[in-house]
Amino acid sequence: MLNRYYIILLLLLALTAWLWPSPWLVLQPYFIWLLAAIMFLMGLTLRWQDFRDILRHPGAVCLGVTLQFLLMPALAWLISKALGFPPEWLLGMMLVGTAPGGTASNALTYLARGNVALSISMTLVSTTLAVVMMPLLTGWYLSMVIEVNRLGMLFSIAQIVVIPVLLGLMVVHVLGESRIHRIRHWLPDVALLFIMVAIASLVAINAGSLHQLTGSLVVGVLIHNVAGLVVGYLLALACRQSMTNTRTIAIEVGTQNTGLAMALALKHFSALAALPGVLFSISQNMLGVIAAKWLRCQTEDEPQAIDKGSPVKSSSAGNA
Repeated sequence: MLNRYYIILLLLLALTAWLWPSPWLVLQPYFIWLLAAIMFLMGLTLRWQDFRDILRHPGAVCLGVTLQFLLMPALAWLISKALGFPPEWLLGMMLVGTAPGGTASNALTYLARGNVALSISMTLVSTTLAVVMMPLLTGWYLSMVIEVNRLGMLFSIAQIVVIPVLLGLMVVHVLGESRIHRIRHWLPDVALLFIMVAIASLVAINAGSLHQLTGSLVVGVLIHNVAGLVVGYLLALACRQSMTNTRTIAIEVGTQNTGLAMALALKHFSALAALPGVLFSISQNMLGVIAAKWLRCQTEDEPQAIDKGSPVKSSSAGNA
């Protein structure tokens, strides 16, 4: 499966795009469509039952989504200010920080023996709320730094996320679960391929400015990612969540929809503002797997209270 070699292939493609950017630049006008296609694939893996599952654990969902939109933007702002990032990097960090949970969190939650149903529910809720929360939070944090077209961002998120996901759900409803089930095992690899191509195209677009990439941005992104995982875990534990839910919330909070952050940066701001999203995408996949395996090792003797069919469904939208 492609996901086994995702990081290696991603790094190779990114290096190729950096050294020979010209062939990749033709994809720049289609970047938004790539992300919309990934969101459509996510819709193909969902069922209306997934939305009803949210009602099964409203407290944990509310806690996870609240931490998602309070903790991650605040961390992005504080880290950027502490490291003295220029406006483009600050903007990119805030777009990553205000993004909803990434669909990779569902697969990582399974790996960590967490509550996959809860992870899917939090991803769905945060993705839905992101239509309003991303423009609102980004505009509020950056009001003194840069002008943010909140209404434009809102419409972009609706076009990139909401409409493709709903189309995917409609296709499942019309064709039926049995027909879609035949192709679901291919969806993770297709989504990962789209994600790698999208990131490589962003590297090509930024090829001329990558010399401006310093260790401080890499460090800032890593701190943001690690802090999201650790603080999310500690706060969920402090709120007396079960260990299974605590692991789930930690992973959900520390995993962002970087594809959406990169698309918005490219559409409304600059390619340079997409760099934090590129770095966070690589970071969250590497650190997420490490964190998930470590959490799993802490609870090897615990029963796995998750749906055995979830990993196929949850991982299909890739590692955005």
